[in-house]
Amino acid sequence: MKPTETSGVAASPLGRAVAYRDTYAPELLFPVERAPKRAELGFAAGAPLPFAGEDLWNAYEISWLNRRGKPVVALGRFTVPAASPRLIESKSLKLYLNSLNQTPFDDREAVRATIAADLSAAAGASVDVALQALSELPRRHFAEPEATLIDELDVAIDAYAPRPDLLTADFAAPPVEETLYSHLLKSNCLVTGQPDWGTVCVRYRGPRIDRENLLRYVVSFRSHDEFHEQCVERIFRDILAACRPERLAVWARYTRRGGLDINPFRATPGETPPDNRFDVRQ
Repeated sequence: MKPTETSGVAASPLGRAVAYRDTYAPELLFPVERAPKRAELGFAAGAPLPFAGEDLWNAYEISWLNRRGKPVVALGRFTVPAASPRLIESKSLKLYLNSLNQTPFDDREAVRATIAADLSAAAGASVDVALQALSELPRRHFAEPEATLIDELDVAIDAYAPRPDLLTADFAAPPVEETLYSHLLKSNCLVTGQPDWGTVCVRYRGPRIDRENLLRYVVSFRSHDEFHEQCVERIFRDILAACRPERLAVWARYTRRGGLDINPFRATPGETPPDNRFDVRQ
């Protein structure tokens, strides 16, 4: 499923009243090209990206009918490669998943394979899909990041739009290896202006990043309009440019909206994504 000339964000179902479909409708998926926002960040089209990564989605509202008309419910996990040419707009994914509600399938594997094929077509790359039935009593692992929380630093803040110039590091001291995190990430939906809340983690090796200025920088997204995935790429780009770490990984755990949470991960090649540990607000 490739975007057409009308596939800009304004053409999406986001922010508009939409009649819900409850029978299979893959055409509801709305892909968004990553290239324009990446060009805005200075990542030239066709050039190698400075990061690897993935967008991990957790889905809590998946249901379909078995061949006797009995509903089945499940949890889902979708992993979209950061290298895919397109991301999938979240409300369209919610609408698509709802279109399975009154659709009969032979078994869970048929549902998984259908979702995987449709998301892969929309993203332009192979999307990994896992489903777990609630009858299997799945357990969710909640945990704080194994990192240092910077939110209790007593800092004055007056910037609420992204300020990469706030980022500083000590280039004269020996390099360090640490992971820092903050629960104070907030940005806004690119179209509706509704708030998106998240916890952001920064794992790096290199010159010591000034923690107070990192916190000021994280808070500076507070009035910024951008999709989750794009915010994490912007944070990665800014820290890499300003602090010049040898290795860097940035990821965010965003709170749930419409039965979905989105958790982007971007890192220098070779860095390992974190486990799917749920933030306390998820």
